[in-house]
This record gives sequence, C-alpha cells and structure tokens, in this order.
Amino acid sequence: MASYPFLVHLLLTILFLSCDSALSNPEVSSLIVLKASLDPLGNVLSTWTSNGDPCNGSFEGVACDIHGKVTSLSLQGMGLSGSLSPAIAGLKRLTGLYLHYNRLTGVIPREVGKLTMLSDLYVDVNRLSGRIPVEIANLENLQVLQLGYNQLTGNIPTEFGRLKKLSVLTLQSNQLTGAIPASLGDLPNLMRLDLSFNHLFGSIPSMLVEVPLLTVLDLPSLGNSQCPGGSHCLKPTKSSTGTVVIGALVLAGGCTIVGLFTFLWYRRRKQKISSSLEISDSRLSTDQFKETTTKSSFRFGNVEYNASWDLNNLTDSHRFNLEESTYTGSTYKGILRDGSVVAVRSINRSSCKQEEAEFLKGLKVLTLLRHENLLRLRGFCCSRGRGEFFLIYDYAANGSLAQYLDLNSYGGDHGNILDWATRVSIIKGIAKGIEYLHNNRANKPSILHQNISAEKILLDLHFVPKLSSVGLHKLLADDINFSSLKASAAMGYLAPEYATTGRFTEKSDVYAFGLLILQIVTGKLDVSPLKINGEVTVDELQEIVDESLDGRFSKKEAVKLVQIAWDCMNEMPSRRPRMEMVVEQLI
Repeated sequence: MASYPFLVHLLLTILFLSCDSALSNPEVSSLIVLKASLDPLGNVLSTWTSNGDPCNGSFEGVACDIHGKVTSLSLQGMGLSGSLSPAIAGLKRLTGLYLHYNRLTGVIPREVGKLTMLSDLYVDVNRLSGRIPVEIANLENLQVLQLGYNQLTGNIPTEFGRLKKLSVLTLQSNQLTGAIPASLGDLPNLMRLDLSFNHLFGSIPSMLVEVPLLTVLDLPSLGNSQCPGGSHCLKPTKSSTGTVVIGALVLAGGCTIVGLFTFLWYRRRKQKISSSLEISDSRLSTDQFKETTTKSSFRFGNVEYNASWDLNNLTDSHRFNLEESTYTGSTYKGILRDGSVVAVRSINRSSCKQEEAEFLKGLKVLTLLRHENLLRLRGFCCSRGRGEFFLIYDYAANGSLAQYLDLNSYGGDHGNILDWATRVSIIKGIAKGIEYLHNNRANKPSILHQNISAEKILLDLHFVPKLSSVGLHKLLADDINFSSLKASAAMGYLAPEYATTGRFTEKSDVYAFGLLILQIVTGKLDVSPLKINGEVTVDELQEIVDESLDGRFSKKEAVKLVQIAWDCMNEMPSRRPRMEMVVEQLI
C-alpha cells in the first residue's frame, strides 16, 4: 500500500498540473480578460472561471470544436454592459461572435480583424461608438456583418469590397457619414444591404445594381442627391430579372431632393417580372374561395378584396420601404387608385401556415378586428407566380413609437421628443387596443397579440397609437412565429413564464404593456437598469422620467403610471391585472 506522504505528493502534483494546464491555455486567458471587459460587474458571466474548461459546457455561451478550440460566443441579449476587449483576438478559431441586444459601449477593437475564420459578426443593438475598424475587411470568411442600431461614426470603409463571401451587411441607425463606397458593388454574394437612418450623402453607386444576388438595398435619408432626371440617380428600369424602384421627394419647380430618399431594389431570381406586380389572377388558391374570387371584388368580413388592386400604383415609381425587411416579407408605403395612402405588407407564402383551412380561419379573424387603436386592415390580395400575400393597411404617418425613444443615446432627432400629454395619451390608447383584443365580443373572438413592442406601436398623423401586426401569428407558420419571438425576448418584452411553459396568455400581453409604459415614461428602450419596487416616490421621479422633458410632466400621473407598469410586470402572472382593470385605472 502506498505511503501517505506519497499519496499527498501525487494529489498535489495532479492538482498543480491541472491548474497549470488551465492557466497555460491561452484561450482560457483570453476568455477571462473578455469576461472582465464584457461583464465588469460579474453578474452575467460568473461561470467563466480561470480553472474551468470552456469546452465542457460550463462556460455559458461558449461552444468549441472537436479539437477543444473555442468557435462560438453566443452572448446575445444577456444584459452585458461593458465593452469588447482586444483580447478577442486570442480566440483564433472563432467562427461566430454574437453580442447583439446588449448594452455594450466603447469601440469595436481593430483586433477583431485578426479572427480570420470568423463568418458571423453580430454586434447590433448596442451602444458602440467610434469608427468601423478597417481591419474587418481582413475577414475573408465573413458572411454576416451586423452593426446596426449603435452610435458608430465616420465613413463606411471602402475596403469592405474585399469581403467576397459577405451576404448580409446591415449598418442602419448609426451616425455614419460620407458617400456609399462603390466597392460594395464588388460583393458577388451580397443579398442584403441596409444603410438606412444614417447621414450618408452623394450618389448611389451604379455598381450596386449589378450585384447578382442582392435582394434588398435600403438607403433612406440619403441627402445631397440630384433629381431622378440627373446623372446622380438611377432611373427605374424594366427587366426580366429585376426591378428598380426609386422614391424621391422633389421640390416643385426644382431638382433638389430633400428629406427622405429611398432607393429600394429587388432582384427576383428565377422569376420573370416587370416593374409592376402580377396579380391578375388574384386568388387565394383555396377551394373555399375559388367561386368567390372569380368576381372582380367581394367583402370578407369588414375587409374588401378587390381584383382591380393590381398594386401597380403601389409599386410604381414612388414607393418607400417603411421598415426593415424580414424573413416574412417587407412593408411599403403606397397610394391606391382612389388616392388613399396605405401601407402594404408583403408576406412570403412559404412563411404562412400550410393548412389552407387554418390560414383562412386566421385571415377571417383579422378581418373582424375594428378599433381606433388597431391599425386598420383595408384589404388583401395574392400574387400569381410570386408566392406573396399582401395585407393593405392604413398608413401611420408618424412612424413607430421606437423612433421616439433613446433620442439622447442614439443621436435621434430631438424634434421628435413627445410631450407628457402625448405620452399619457399613447399609453391609454395602447391599453384600450389590447383590452379590445382580449375581450370576447359578439362579432369577434378573444385574441392575443403575442408580439407587443415599441416597434409594433405605430402613430398616426395625430399621434393616436395603432397596434400593428395584430393577429399575424394566426397566419404565419409556427417556426416563423417562434423566430420572431427572439427579438422580443432579447428586448425584455417576453414574460418570464414563457421560458418554462412555452405558452402565451393574456397576462403575457399585460407584461409587455407594462414594459411599454416604462419605455414611454423614461424615453428609453432599455429600462433594465431601473430599480423600481412599485412604491415610487415623487423624489425618485427625476431619476425615472425622461430628462428630455425638463421636468414638464405631472408627478402624480408619473407615479401612477410607474406603479401600474410594475403591477403589469409582476413575475407571477396571476398577480398581474387584466387589461380592463388597467384601462379603468388609466381613465
């Protein structure tokens, strides 16, 4: 039997070797440095320890390959409030870096450019500032680069033209300046380019039109362009392979374009289309509707279906992309033949429920909804051969509620500051809209929204709130609905019980409404730093209410609203109030 001193020596040797192995692992060292920078308070990445193994599943958000090398950091939506350290370069086999939907500040370190195996870089929806590192152009395997919704400044690097594998480049909602690099036209695999809501100027590079796979090019707010007849603007063209659509606001009698300028180009592969949509058949391809849709028009509930809506006027010349294109489709501004301004939402048929009876049942529910605080559905139609379904809504002239939040953080237009009375009115309107959905009335069933957020609240010309995307989950396939929840969860709108039950209830909508109240009161999208226990005092209001109001608000109303929000966000669903009770409290 071995002696006791020998056993002690053996154990100490094993312990020393294991510790020495962990400490000598350069990737562990890099991860520990990253932990300190990403999570300075140590509240999120507590599982990352210097004596741990990142490849045995103990490091949250870390994935490795079969050789024990770190290949992915999936830390999206975790509330990280630090910065990204240059130590990221130590993870030489990294292929995916997912840091979106956090509160990261500081600059994007140029050392990111040393991650030569990186294919996915997601740092959108943070508070990053400074210039975009030119070194990113060294990432020859990069396929997705998402930097949107930050505070990035400076020019778009012309060197990005070297990223030959890049398929997605999104830089929207930053403070970028300068011209659009013509080198972006050298990206053969580019499918989506979003540069909207920046301070770009100059001409639209004609080379972008030649990119073979590009499906969406979104460039609102492009200033200093010349008129469509000038040499600096692309003219609409008809082609068997694609459509170019330019929308411009031209001063009467002049050639200067001011304000919003949207260039939206769609390349339709494997389809022959002209610059107008083909909807001559106008059928829903269902046995139930075959007989009905042979007529030129009919009514389905309160909504009109009209075969004469070939959408030519909606897609010719003056078309504006209202929101970012998604996996389900896009939304456009258009004009009907009667002069009505509308929003047209296209939905890919592949994203819809495959059972026709189920799809039609969901569509019928949509047509029954009528309330002043719901975005009104005007009509619907289908295109033959394009695999798209169109929902035609009233147009909300003042955009989404999200545009009026975080004006200080994201360099927004301070002319968009909502006064206190408007904020209170918006909150009341949203509450009434949700209460209407939840109630079972004679002419409509009870319905859940399931995806309430500031982006889904639209404001009309008089700032009356309109809930959008109502009932869409009844049309879309389950996997599409699930995917749409990821963003909601990351932004905090998803009620905590969903993680364990996987079910939505009325109280799930109530929870999201509570968060909306706090966002409107604070003027911020991210309200997680707030320390509220439901018993807010007048003295605490200065730390809560949007500082842009300069104290011009009702303290009594503010206390009441914050307390209602807290009640709505109770972790116990049974303790959250019903929306009808909330409406009574607000009135």
